[in-house]
Amino acid sequence: MNRKSRNYLPLGYKLMLSYSAFIVLPIALLGYIANSVFVGSFREHARSAIQGTLQQIVDNIEDRTEDFRRVTDMLYFDDVMADHLRQYDAGWVNYAAMRDYMRPKFRTALDTLDRRMWLSFYFHNLTFEEIYSIYYTDPLETNIRPVDWYHITRIYDRNWYKFYPPEEYGVTMQWKRVEDDEDYGRISLLRRIVDISQIQSKEIGFLRLSVYMKDLFESVDYEKVGEGTGLFVTDETGRVVRASGQSSPPIGQTWTQAEDDEHIVIQQALPIEDWKLTALIPKDLTDRDTNKLRKLTLLICLACFAVFSVVGYFISRFFSRRVGKIVSVLDSFQGGEFHKRIQFRGNDEFTRISAALNEMGLNIGNLIREVYITNLKKKEAELESLQAQINPHFLYNTLSSISRLAKFGQVDKLHQMVLDLAKFYRLSLNDGKNVITVFKEIEQAKAYIDIQKTKYADRMHVHYDIDPAVFPYETLKLILQPFIENVLQHGWCGDRIHIRITGTVENGTIVFQVIDDGIGFRRETLRQIFEPAGDDTPAGYGIRNVDQRIKLHYGQEFGVTIASRPGVGATVRIVIPAID
Repeated sequence: MNRKSRNYLPLGYKLMLSYSAFIVLPIALLGYIANSVFVGSFREHARSAIQGTLQQIVDNIEDRTEDFRRVTDMLYFDDVMADHLRQYDAGWVNYAAMRDYMRPKFRTALDTLDRRMWLSFYFHNLTFEEIYSIYYTDPLETNIRPVDWYHITRIYDRNWYKFYPPEEYGVTMQWKRVEDDEDYGRISLLRRIVDISQIQSKEIGFLRLSVYMKDLFESVDYEKVGEGTGLFVTDETGRVVRASGQSSPPIGQTWTQAEDDEHIVIQQALPIEDWKLTALIPKDLTDRDTNKLRKLTLLICLACFAVFSVVGYFISRFFSRRVGKIVSVLDSFQGGEFHKRIQFRGNDEFTRISAALNEMGLNIGNLIREVYITNLKKKEAELESLQAQINPHFLYNTLSSISRLAKFGQVDKLHQMVLDLAKFYRLSLNDGKNVITVFKEIEQAKAYIDIQKTKYADRMHVHYDIDPAVFPYETLKLILQPFIENVLQHGWCGDRIHIRITGTVENGTIVFQVIDDGIGFRRETLRQIFEPAGDDTPAGYGIRNVDQRIKLHYGQEFGVTIASRPGVGATVRIVIPAID
């Protein structure tokens, strides 16, 4: 080909450029999506792992609190001790009760758990003597587990006692730092002792079990989460009461999440009211790994682009050379040189084209034009046929639902949906026949409903009231499904809908009804459906299509009628002759 004729971009370059464009865009898009998915999955996995670790720590703390609760349970549920506390006999009786039962009972309760504890008991019965020690240091530092008995009058004016919540038997208890707990790093389990022999449980004593917070929160260790992280406990005011790791704020400081933008913050609630366990994970720890993923994804995309580009170059060159030869022959034909011939080896499309060129000669232009027009019309006819049989929107939604079921591993539902979809289209196609039995029409409607139930689940309720006598008769196919689909697309009134499908034989006719409790039809909508202004009226195309097909096939006395009240629902009545 000479320079004069090459005033356009050769096909080889066009193929290569278009091929490159279609390679670059998908690879870039896939790379971006893959990177986003991998990075998001990695971060989510890391977050889930840390949350799992925090949950284990919370479970350990909850086990500790349960251990201390069980110690108080031995006293809380002791009816004998409650009987002694109700006795107001001064002198030897109460002394003997204290010596022989109550003091051993308290000591036994403390000995059930090998932990450092200090038990203080405040009782209302003032006939009992106070028994307590004077401590010059923290009582928990003593070699024994101290037990002190006080009169309740010592704490009458304490806010932590006055505002203690109302009693719910066996449930009410409170972890709180009271008195000098904060000075010595303690926390106390507060619990009242009540007399259940009365109609309204009356308080007869008050328990305070004090333990070290470091014993309660012993499992709070940043090394369980990871190097460089911080792990700390905050109380109901947001103050840090226990901390582990250099990233943690100092004890006593009030911490808020809004002040920290350098860490990933993960929190878990503790079994102590309004206390939280917080983990601070430096963002650079996850960023290092996510950067590796980004680089790896980029390298893979570049490698794919390089490989595809090389392959594309040779493919475009191969086809461009053959097309170039064909173009040269066409140029010769247009120039009046019909004697020029072209030969290709092999048995592919190019060989057939070359044979056709050699055979048809002068008529090649007209034949190409005729073949093109014929194929175009054929494609249009095929497309119209497919569109008349298949609802792409329904198929797309169903395939999307199948994809979600596969993603979440719901194999049984996936299998059932595929079977229902296959059944629906098998019955729809019906070997190209327009007439099927009523039984198959009902089965096809059920297959469609079963598919939709996977999407809407309990929000959609369908009741069938079909007289078996209608099954042997014949009907046009696809006269029920469009109305069910119309209800599911346009009839919702709230988040649930009920559909009732009936079928009966009445005076030589078969009457189907599709009844719903949705929003119903407006009069204007019904008028547009059955009295359209033109063929392109969009309202109720499926309903009008069913009505027209029935009238064309069976006569004008049959077809579709609709009764509806807006906000109440609609009843679609379909009447066809009873033909077996």
